[in-house]
Amino acid sequence: MDLGLTALELARIQFAFTVSFHIIFPAISIGLASFLAVLEWRWLRTNDPVYRDLFQFWIKIFALSFGMGVVSGVVMSYQFGTNWSEFSRIAGSVTGPLLSYEVLSAFFLEAGFLGIMLFGWGRVGPKTHFFATLMVAIGTCISMFWILSSNSWMQTPQGFAFENGIIVPQDWFAIVFNPSFPYRLAHMALAAFLVSGLLVAATAALHLLKGRRDALVKKSFSMAMWMILALAPLQMFVGDIHGLNTLEHQPAKLAAIEGHWETNKDHGMPLYLFGIPDMEAEETKYAVGIPHLGSLIMTHSMNGEVKGLKEFAPEDRPNSLVVFWSFRIMVGMGVLMILLALMGAWLRKTGKFYDSRLLHKFALLMGPSGFIALLAGWFTTEVGRQPWIIYGVMRTKDALSPVSAEQVGLTLIIFVVVYCIVFGIGIYYMLKMMIKGPQFVHTQAHSDGEVIRASHRPMSTIDEALEQTDSQSQEKNHD
Repeated sequence: MDLGLTALELARIQFAFTVSFHIIFPAISIGLASFLAVLEWRWLRTNDPVYRDLFQFWIKIFALSFGMGVVSGVVMSYQFGTNWSEFSRIAGSVTGPLLSYEVLSAFFLEAGFLGIMLFGWGRVGPKTHFFATLMVAIGTCISMFWILSSNSWMQTPQGFAFENGIIVPQDWFAIVFNPSFPYRLAHMALAAFLVSGLLVAATAALHLLKGRRDALVKKSFSMAMWMILALAPLQMFVGDIHGLNTLEHQPAKLAAIEGHWETNKDHGMPLYLFGIPDMEAEETKYAVGIPHLGSLIMTHSMNGEVKGLKEFAPEDRPNSLVVFWSFRIMVGMGVLMILLALMGAWLRKTGKFYDSRLLHKFALLMGPSGFIALLAGWFTTEVGRQPWIIYGVMRTKDALSPVSAEQVGLTLIIFVVVYCIVFGIGIYYMLKMMIKGPQFVHTQAHSDGEVIRASHRPMSTIDEALEQTDSQSQEKNHD
């Protein structure tokens, strides 16, 4: 089987494919876990059943996303042994402990409280259940902390030494809190919350367009739009300071992102809105830019100097064409998020928030924008790091396992088929639940007092527990 690609190229494609599937689900889980904690807290504070019913609905989406995230994460981690064994051999003394810290802290915390969160309604007290939900939400954030620390160290490595060709940790504080880590952690956390906020807003917008105006739909749409209004502009700010950090520590990546070839010594660098970077010709063709704006954004000076790609050896340059456009897709999605948030704020002020079909259509169309921005951002980050797997320390080609192109190609085909089937079914079921939308919890009774219970169906445990609680309450009142 000859796909016309080398083992290195196929291994990179395989990892990109699996991580692109995987990152979607933790992003949903991180954002929804915190959203669920807020919903349950509001229910405890106000005793408003709307918050409880919204919790009941979104915990199903969370459970499905969490499960698919765990499965896809396990598969992805195996590739460090199958395709990237040299990386594990040389850098495992750093990345191994960081990933084990995630398991010992985050995963154990999530595993310990997830069962109570999913199945504890009617079995534990409300405050205990809220505590379990809060612990799961904190666990997802701790997991993100350690994963981002490991990945950020690969972007801006420090705190280590080489002994006999093996990386040996010297300063764990420097390793964990490496130069790019705080910015990347904040950027990813905001991205996860925006992914979930846009998902909730799109679901509510769909039902508003269908004519639903009940409290469940209106409350979820309102909460999601407040979240987007608060976080989308903040994400732009965090992205800006993250860019300054990239300029300092990964100047070749920054130059590739901007399609910037010649160092601007006597004039400001333009910001290219459009262009086609040509790696062979060493120029950005058909460039349309705004003079001096690139220097202003990157250096906060109209004539600030920014290194061009020609300052770096050809073998050390990332693919400018890929990161140039992936970055602009990410920023474009961010601008649209801000426009959606501002439009929602204006219509809320004018009293047309729940009646504007234009806003609801915009919110529905923006539902996938969080995922698009997230994937585009990760492509920018990872492709921009090339040709290094550990920036400036270890090249990607030196991290490859001794495997053939045929072996990697076969497993890649299997991954594509299995992922499309398994996760395709999971995503279909998730979309089906969102199209159905949140429902009010009702318990009806026959004249003899027998409670009509919901039929058993996948992921209905929470409904049944709630109905059992209501049934017990009715029986006590009857007595």
